[in-house]
Amino acid sequence: MAQTSILGRIGQLVRANVNALLDSAEDPEKMLDQLIRDFTNNIAEAEEAVAQTVGNLRLVEDDAREARETWREWGDKAVAASRRADQLRSQGNAAEADRFDSLAKMAIARQLSFEEQVKTFDTQIAQQTELTDKLKDGLNKLRIKREELVQKRDELVSRAKMAQAQTQVQQAVRNVSVMDPTGDLNRFEERIRRQEAMARGMQEVAASSLDEQFASLEDSGRELEIEARLAELKLGSGGGSSGSLTSGSGAGALGSGSASGGSGSSSGS
Repeated sequence: MAQTSILGRIGQLVRANVNALLDSAEDPEKMLDQLIRDFTNNIAEAEEAVAQTVGNLRLVEDDAREARETWREWGDKAVAASRRADQLRSQGNAAEADRFDSLAKMAIARQLSFEEQVKTFDTQIAQQTELTDKLKDGLNKLRIKREELVQKRDELVSRAKMAQAQTQVQQAVRNVSVMDPTGDLNRFEERIRRQEAMARGMQEVAASSLDEQFASLEDSGRELEIEARLAELKLGSGGGSSGSLTSGSGAGALGSGSASGGSGSSSGS
C-alpha cells in the first residue's frame, strides 16, 4: 500500500506542468524552491520505498527458492517410497508395499502443497519485480526532473537579478531625464551669452563715446577756425587792403593774386 501511494505521488510530480505552475505563481522563485523541496522529500520517500520493495522481493525470492527445494525433496521422497513399495510388492510383501505407497502418497501431497507455494511466490515475485521496476523508473525520473528544476531555478534567479539590475538602470535614466541637468546648463549658457553680449555692448558704447569726443574736438577746432576768419574779415573791412594781405590764405590770397594780374597788365601797355 505504501509503495503504491508513493508511486502515485511520483507520477503526479513527474506529470506536473512546471511552467503552468510558475505562470500561476505570485513568486516563481518561491514556487520553484517549494517544488524542489517536494521533489527532494519524495525522492527520499521513493528511495525508502524502493529499498523496502527490493528487500521484500528478495525475501519472497528466498522463500520461493526454499519452497522449490522442499518441493523437490518431497518429490524425491515420493519417488523413493514408490520404488520401495514396488520392490516389496515384487518380493511378495504386500502389506509393507502398501505402507510405502501410502508414504509416497503423503510425500506427493506435501509436494503439491509446496508446489502451490512456489506458484504463489512466483506470482508475488512477478508483482514485486514490476512494482520495483516502476519505483526505480519513477525515482530516476524524479531525480532528472529535480535537476531540471534546480537548473530552471538558477536560471530564473539569474534572470530576475538581471531584470532587477536593468530596472534600476532604467529607473536611474528616468530620474536623470526627469531632473534633466541640460536645462540648467542651457539656462546657465544663456546667462553667460547675455553677459558676453552686455560686455560687447559696453565696448561699443565706450568706443562710440570716444569717437564723439574726438568728433567734438574736431568740431571745436573748426569753430575756432571759423571765428578766426570771421575776425579777419571784420578787420579787413575796417582797414582796407592791408587786411586781406595779412591773411595768408583764403580771400586774402585771392586779393593778392588779383593785384598781381592788374600790375602785369599795366606793364604791357
